[in-house]
Amino acid sequence: MGVPEPGEATELRAAMLRLRRTSGLPVVFGGLLSDARHARIAELSGAQTPALRGLVISAGSGLGGKAIALSRPCAVTDYPSSRHISHEYDAAVAAEGLRSVVAVPVVVRRTVRGVLYGALREPLTLGDRTFDAAASAARDVEQSLAVRDEVQQLLATTREQIADPGVDPRSWEDVREAHRELRALAPKIVDPALRGELLAVCGRLASAAGADRPPAAGRVRLAPREADVIACVASGATNAVAAERLGLRPETVKSYLRSAMRKLGAHTRLEAVVAARRAGLLP
Repeated sequence: MGVPEPGEATELRAAMLRLRRTSGLPVVFGGLLSDARHARIAELSGAQTPALRGLVISAGSGLGGKAIALSRPCAVTDYPSSRHISHEYDAAVAAEGLRSVVAVPVVVRRTVRGVLYGALREPLTLGDRTFDAAASAARDVEQSLAVRDEVQQLLATTREQIADPGVDPRSWEDVREAHRELRALAPKIVDPALRGELLAVCGRLASAAGADRPPAAGRVRLAPREADVIACVASGATNAVAAERLGLRPETVKSYLRSAMRKLGAHTRLEAVVAARRAGLLP
């Protein structure tokens, strides 16, 4: 599993802020797992002391460790006196003055990747609204991590394709499909560094494929979403399918396509794809 990447922390932080806003909980914190059994509390919001920061949570220990071990949400109404958890972390919890706490695991493809907490400084029963908000925040992180995993896998495969000088021309269809998938994933990436790396690889794919083509007469520039739509169209997608892949409305896809076609001087979808490839915008 390894040490969590900086971008993953960005996604965790964003989900925690949403949790605090939607649940009304005054304190939220969490961390990602560095291996199969340990999570380090790295992100806090609303904390009054540094007591929780850097705390390493072991699977099975405390409330968060229980959530990690069972792979399901766990909660206590009064942390210091609860008989349903172990109490290795009582000193840090007491220093922050926490009483009622919920812990929700972040699970990606049946593997626990992190844990989110929300807490009150009073011993009150947490209601369904709080549990729903915590579960929703965990799902947000899960989706972000799943997208990151997919992007990293695609990037690794794509780099190999770019680095291979003897790529069989027949395999360019695989390259084009990777290009389309990467472009579709880019808007879903919260981490700007990873998103920039992804788009840079897309550009390298397009330029590598066009290395043997004659230079285009003029420099064509498409907006990011116009390029996303053209990449989908190049794979044979209809406007409806492109909309589903990109998280857009079909009418919006149609508008982007119309604008891209105008810039490319194309009158049909096929002409637009051919022109985009000739201009080095698509592999």
